[in-house]
Amino acid sequence: MPNSVDFSGKPFHFIGIGGIGMSALAYILAKRQIPVYGSDLKSNHITQRLQQLGAHIFWDQTASNLEVFRTVHQNTSIPNTYSSGGTLRNGKGNASTRELPQVICSTAIDPTNAEYRAALALGCPIFHRSDVLAALIRDYHSIAVAGTHGKTTTSSMVGFLLMSAGLDPTIVVGGEVKAWDGNARLGDGKYLVAEADESDGSLVKFDAQIGIVTNIELDHPDHYQSLEEVIGIFQQFARRCQLNIGCIDCSVVRDQIAPDITYSLDPKADAHYFADNITFSAAGTSARIWERGRVLGQLDLKLLGRHNLSNALAAVAVGRTLGLDFEIVAAALSHFEGARRRFELRGVADGIRFVDDYAHHPSEIQATLSAARLQAQGNPEETQRVVAIFQPHRYSRTQTFLHEFAASFADADVVVVSDVYSAGELPLDRSIGQSLADAIAQQHPCVRYQPKLPELADFLGEFLKPGDLALFLGAGDLNKIIPQAIDAHRQTERERADLALRSSCS
Repeated sequence: MPNSVDFSGKPFHFIGIGGIGMSALAYILAKRQIPVYGSDLKSNHITQRLQQLGAHIFWDQTASNLEVFRTVHQNTSIPNTYSSGGTLRNGKGNASTRELPQVICSTAIDPTNAEYRAALALGCPIFHRSDVLAALIRDYHSIAVAGTHGKTTTSSMVGFLLMSAGLDPTIVVGGEVKAWDGNARLGDGKYLVAEADESDGSLVKFDAQIGIVTNIELDHPDHYQSLEEVIGIFQQFARRCQLNIGCIDCSVVRDQIAPDITYSLDPKADAHYFADNITFSAAGTSARIWERGRVLGQLDLKLLGRHNLSNALAAVAVGRTLGLDFEIVAAALSHFEGARRRFELRGVADGIRFVDDYAHHPSEIQATLSAARLQAQGNPEETQRVVAIFQPHRYSRTQTFLHEFAASFADADVVVVSDVYSAGELPLDRSIGQSLADAIAQQHPCVRYQPKLPELADFLGEFLKPGDLALFLGAGDLNKIIPQAIDAHRQTERERADLALRSSCS
C-alpha cells in the first residue's frame, strides 16, 4: 500500500465511479487532465458527464477490467473505445499509458469484489475515496465542511459564495448543484471547498485550513456504537484543522469541539455570528446578521427554514474570515438556490407540488417538514395538506431510531411509509418498515403503509389531490417514482380540462 496519492499524471481507476462521492473526485481529476478510468453497473447522467471529459468506463465490475492494464503494463497502449463485457466504451482522448492505475474504492466496495481482488493481484496501488479527497485538501487552501446534517447545503453555499466573489474555487460536494452543473467544479483559485463525510470514520484524514462543524449526532449506527465514538472522530477532525468554525446551537459542538469561531440563531448564545429579527416565510428567510457585537446587515435567502439560516451563518463566517465585505456575502447568498434533493421542487401537476428531499434522519425530517409547513401556511388557499412520503434508509438506522422517527412527522398532515432501502445491508428485521409505520401511527392520526415502490406510485396517483405538497423523503431510490406520480396527475389534469371543455360546449 503506497503512502500517498499521486497527481503527477499516473492514471486512476474508480470502482463504482458513478457514486456521488466517487464521481466528484473523478471529475476533478479528469478536468486536471489526469487519465481517469472506472467501472459501474449502469450509465446515468453523472457517468455520461465523466465520459464527455474523456473518462473510460467499464459497465460491470469484473476482474477482466484490470486485465486491460496488465496488457498496458506489458505492452504499449490501450485501445480508446471498447464495447461491453469487462471492456471500455464511449471513451474520448488519449488512453495510452504504461502505468498501472491507482485504484480507488469507497466503503461500499466489498473486499470480495472481483475487480478489487484483481487490482490487489495485479499490484495496483489501492486507496480509499477519502484518501484522494484528503490529498486534494492538502493541495489547496481548503475549507472542509463536516457535520451530521447540513454538510451538502453548507459546503454548496460556501462554494457558491467564493465563486460569486470571484475567487474561482474548486468544489467537491455530496450533491448536485445547478450553479456548477454537478457535484464538483475545478477552479483556478487557491481555495477548495469540500464536504467532509463522517459516515465511515474517514473524517480524521483531512487537514484543512478551515474546518466547519454544523452539528453532531449519531446517524450511522452501522459504523458507530455510540455518540461518544462519533464525537471522538469530530474532535480528531477539529484538531487537524487550523481554524474551526462551529454552530453552538448544537451543545455537543459547543462543549466537545469548542470552535474558534462560533455561530448561532440565539442572540443570547454569545456567538461570534448570530441572527435576529428573523422572518421565515413561504418565499424564503430573512434576518439581521451580527458579527462580534455589531450589525453587519440584512441577509435574505431563497431557502426555507431555521436549518438553512444556520447553514448560511456558517457561510457568512467563512466569507468574513476570508476578508469579504458583508455586502458581497449577502448578495451571493441571496441568489443561492440550493442543491438537488434538498427541498427540490420536481414539478407541479394538477395543483400538486412534488418536492424531493434527501432527509433520512429524524432531525433532518423534522427540519424539512418544518420548512414544508411554512410553505403550506404561506399558501393557505393553494395547499391543504403536507403529505410526507418516507422511505427509511438502512435497517440499522431505522431500528436504532425507531422511536425518534415516530415522533418526527408532527408537521405532516399525512405520512406514507415504504419499506426500508437497505443500502446493501442485510435485513435485521424484514418487517421493520411495517413496525415504523405502526410506531408513527401511535403519534400521528393519518399514516399509510405502502411497502413496494410500484404500488406506492399507483397509490399516490389516486391519493394525492389538488393543493397537496407531496414531500418525498429519503436517501434511497424513492425519488425514482416522482416522474411517474407527476405524469399520472398531469393525465388527471388533462382529463379534467377536457371534461370542463366538453361541459362548456354542451
